[in-house]
Amino acid sequence: MGLTSTEPDTESSLLLPTTAATTTTTNSTISQQKIPKDTFHLAYIIYFTLGLGFLLPWNAFITAVDYFSYIYPDVSVDRIFSVAYMVVGLACLVVIILFYAHKSDAYLRINLGLGLFIVALLVVPVMDAVYIKGRVGLYDGFYVTVGALALSGMADALVQGGLVGAAGELPERYMQAVVAGTAASGVLVSLLRILTKAVYTQDSHGLRKSANLYFAVGIVVMAICLVFYNMAHRLPIMKYYADLKIQAVNEDKEEKGSLTGARWRSNLWEIVCSVQWYGIGIVIIYVVTLSIFPGYITEDVHSEILKDWYSIILITGYNVFDLVGKSLTAVYLLKNAKIAIGGCFVRLLFYPLFFGCLHGPKFFRTEIPVTILTCLLGLTNGYLTSVLMILAPKVVPLRQAETAGIVIVLYLVVGLATGSIVAWFWVI
Repeated sequence: MGLTSTEPDTESSLLLPTTAATTTTTNSTISQQKIPKDTFHLAYIIYFTLGLGFLLPWNAFITAVDYFSYIYPDVSVDRIFSVAYMVVGLACLVVIILFYAHKSDAYLRINLGLGLFIVALLVVPVMDAVYIKGRVGLYDGFYVTVGALALSGMADALVQGGLVGAAGELPERYMQAVVAGTAASGVLVSLLRILTKAVYTQDSHGLRKSANLYFAVGIVVMAICLVFYNMAHRLPIMKYYADLKIQAVNEDKEEKGSLTGARWRSNLWEIVCSVQWYGIGIVIIYVVTLSIFPGYITEDVHSEILKDWYSIILITGYNVFDLVGKSLTAVYLLKNAKIAIGGCFVRLLFYPLFFGCLHGPKFFRTEIPVTILTCLLGLTNGYLTSVLMILAPKVVPLRQAETAGIVIVLYLVVGLATGSIVAWFWVI
């Protein structure tokens, strides 16, 4: 249902008007061409797969945290991982926005990032096979692992920034595909976690096997993403929108000159101002989500019936409903940005609701209310994220859409980092 193609005229309606005011007789031929069909939904599938792929490396590292905590018992693995990944990713995004977004090609950045992902994912299984071999306390291996994670953070900035920026130049269904793919990544990892817990023993041997499986799956998916991405630009529909962007950029260059120096800084500030409320909404979404999930879910709630399966079931429920929320925008997209941004602030009500599940009446401290609230947390996270990510690049002209997408990713990473920090220092 979410994969059905919209009518061609509707699909490009948010893109074409940005160039119409300055379209000349010569250049207007591109926009007047019949928009090619997305045959077999290949472009949608490629963007969905890429969205799934760029979060898998982080998910592989963080899902294997039991293995890393076992072989490196004297360090706070999850916190160090979060800092290394997010600080490097944030710094790289800032550098890309300030110095490269208007110069370098997203095609190059995304291919470089996908290659770096594969290198980073190879480090842990190779090092485990030739050096660590399941032994405890070899902290040289930990420093190398953190280095690989930092490399993965750099790759994330390159791929996520480039991919979201590229999707921002396309009809809204392709941004929806990317965002839904990120949620599918969480579902895939949850299913792998359930499989490894059911199949492998929770001792050193089982943890080692589980970790190697997570990284092996990540490497395979990244290789598929690399192939898929290099197929995408050959599709007629992608060629059409690439030509449309070239037309818009050339018209802007003829009218106003090249984007360099002071003009680029002014242009960037204009874009930031245009999307700032969308970005603030995304920051609020992830501050609320990450200050509750997964820390509260894994540490503060317990079940006598489900025991250690309880947190796994809750995390899986969150991820499934996050995917549902991000897929719903393919069926119904809320076009009113004020309502969507207001909904981000309404999510602050999750704080007293989850507080009630810890300290309220006995019924609220049982499995059913906690599970329902966790699924609602995922559903609202998914839907509102998808709405804001889709709408934000459409408030600027086509020639600025890629940069607007990268700026929104910067807000997203700020939200993730802030939410993670709040989760460290504050407990419901």
